[in-house]
Amino acid sequence: MSGYIDIVCNLYDPIAVRNGQTGIDATFKRQVRMDKRLWGGVPVSQYLRKMDRAGIERSLLIAVRAGDLRVRGSFELPYERVAKVCERYPDRFSGLAGVDPFRGMQGLRDLEHAVRSLGFVGAHLYPHWFELAPDHAKYYPYYAKCAELDVPIMMQIGHNLVYSQSRRLPSVGRPITLDRVAIDFPELTLIGIHIGVPWTDEAISMAWKHANIYLAGDAYAPKHWPKPFVHYANTYGSHKVLFGTDWPVIDPERAVEEIDALGMRPASHRAMMRDNALRVFRKIPRRRR
Repeated sequence: MSGYIDIVCNLYDPIAVRNGQTGIDATFKRQVRMDKRLWGGVPVSQYLRKMDRAGIERSLLIAVRAGDLRVRGSFELPYERVAKVCERYPDRFSGLAGVDPFRGMQGLRDLEHAVRSLGFVGAHLYPHWFELAPDHAKYYPYYAKCAELDVPIMMQIGHNLVYSQSRRLPSVGRPITLDRVAIDFPELTLIGIHIGVPWTDEAISMAWKHANIYLAGDAYAPKHWPKPFVHYANTYGSHKVLFGTDWPVIDPERAVEEIDALGMRPASHRAMMRDNALRVFRKIPRRRR
């Protein structure tokens, strides 16, 4: 193992696929050229071998809350499912608590329980599933709770694809919408995942402007990362970019191999692949190396 930390990872095992808890259909799998042998899901034990081969020490598993459950097509991956995987493999996985702003006070209690009792290390938000931009007022209680709990919140910025033909969602995650949130919550760490495509320059400008905004390189094969993003991660933004895959969208072995091929400076590479995650996710358990 090389000690890498993947901050964006989905529990894509046969149970999650069977229960409709992945949010992706056959059309999307074909679009991202997923190996058909993986369509039915990958057992956690098998995925751990992928992590080992890729040099990934720890992955952050998302307990996804995707849309208001009163709306057809929404789904969730229960916190308890993710917590059980993390409990079984405490040195390899940590949990991220999905946010659903339509659950009101119960959602806030769930978030606090996830961090204080289940050992989750951060929160996760998919704005497009709620059709509300990141600066919408309904999210503000959750931002405040994350700041209180001293955990970062990550969210998809940029456009979103059609993950399922039965639920086509608008792209509400313009990176510029993090501007007001970062100002209103200076103590909150915000992580814009999925690179911000097609507004990558806008995403970089937000991370450059605000000390509490970070970016993650995930959901897109590194060989296709926009050049400005690679330059930012390798130079003046080396302290602001974290590594992720968004598995099963990007295979971890492929991601690590293609990042190595980018020819980044050793210090920048280490920062993105490990050090920045440990600094940002302060609740990740530390291992002696």
